[in-house]
Amino acid sequence: MTANPIELTVENGVATVLINRPERKNALSIAAVNGLADAWDQIETDPEIHVVILTSADCGVFSAGMDLKEAAQVKRDEGVDVLTKLRDPFHDRMRNCSKPIIAAMTGSLMAGGMMLTLMSDLRVGLKGTKVGITEVKVGRGSPWAAPALSMLPQPILMEIVLTGDLMPIERLHDYGFTNYLEDTPDAVRARAHELALRIASVAPLSVIAAKASVRATMDLGCAAGLEEGKRLHETVYASNDGIEGPRAFAEKRSPVWTGT
Repeated sequence: MTANPIELTVENGVATVLINRPERKNALSIAAVNGLADAWDQIETDPEIHVVILTSADCGVFSAGMDLKEAAQVKRDEGVDVLTKLRDPFHDRMRNCSKPIIAAMTGSLMAGGMMLTLMSDLRVGLKGTKVGITEVKVGRGSPWAAPALSMLPQPILMEIVLTGDLMPIERLHDYGFTNYLEDTPDAVRARAHELALRIASVAPLSVIAAKASVRATMDLGCAAGLEEGKRLHETVYASNDGIEGPRAFAEKRSPVWTGT
């Protein structure tokens, strides 16, 4: 078994979070889920990190979701549900992360693997893979799927959650679920890295406010989200970067962002 199920590296303002359990189809064990919670805490508090790529070790599956074998063992040995062993069972830390998250999905994904992509802000998928929310087939639940209603048509989401069937990723791409589809896992990672570098190169306070505004509108609706977006951008307009950007434009040079 892989010793460290979650690996976090940082380079040029880009954090890469790697789920490293290829021998178990990158299933989310207790250690993996708790490791992800630690990673999001570190990312949120590190001012050098501006954007995140979430990916996994190559095995044909981005993540198979909960490690059902471990869950069954916990229930058998301790008499409790595996969710009680997780510090952040529904990945709220990830959803609340202020920095943009790009899912580099280098294989098929289902169940909790789908949950991770729903918590991400941009998605790059692999052609020929499949996607699904399979909880109904194993007697589990998917309350975390609700945000997908802002990403997919309601009938399509209903088909996914009620049948538990896997769909070709190309079908969901046609509905706008993914930003890009690539031919190989390496191309998926390369596209995600290119997106990350573009985001890391622009004004960090503006990026954080932009993400927060979109998320607020998803949660609150258009009118309330618009008002919240105005509030969120107050710090942007009052920042040093808010002065540096127009000045650099006028002086025909690249801006130097300080995040202040």
